[in-house]
Amino acid sequence: MLPPVIDVDGVLVSSEVITEMFCCDLEACHGQCCVEGDAGAPVTLDEVAEIEGALDVVWGDLSAAAQAVVDRQGVVYTDGEGDLVTSIVGGRDCVFTRYDDLGEVKQCCLCALEKAYREGRSSFCKPISCALYPIREKRLSNGVVGLNYNKWNVCDGARRRGRELGLPLYRFLREPLVRRFGEAWYEELETVVSELRKQGYL
Repeated sequence: MLPPVIDVDGVLVSSEVITEMFCCDLEACHGQCCVEGDAGAPVTLDEVAEIEGALDVVWGDLSAAAQAVVDRQGVVYTDGEGDLVTSIVGGRDCVFTRYDDLGEVKQCCLCALEKAYREGRSSFCKPISCALYPIREKRLSNGVVGLNYNKWNVCDGARRRGRELGLPLYRFLREPLVRRFGEAWYEELETVVSELRKQGYL
């Protein structure tokens, strides 16, 4: 039986990160992960500085309601659990959420920060917590980092598409995992997965 948690170079990885098939399907979900939930996206202090640096660039892409929230409390706040998170509008939308048509997908939730980055207007893409989703990073009391898979029904389409493509979650999220932990760590993850496969666990 595959262990529930696998140590990859000091990072505790939930086995579901390896076994779950996943590929975002905006036609199915319309980007609901940007608006569902009761708090903003977790951010680091370094990311707050990056977001504030990009604010002038994306300001015109924000809704009037989002601009009002940012004027009142800034781009982040401390949530009920003591975590620093992006500010939200109406207890729901991240202030950087925009609703755009994406081809045939009407009124899709997109990120104003990522849009500016992909258009070459900003050097900051988006918080790593957003890029890694549906992987959630958790720092344990001993300082060790754990990676868990957050499974919810909004991503039913992504799991279906991932199964069709045969694409594991950790491979779908290769780019943000490398951004967070480095190329060498990701190569070690691939090595661990290969070894688990040889041993008949996968």
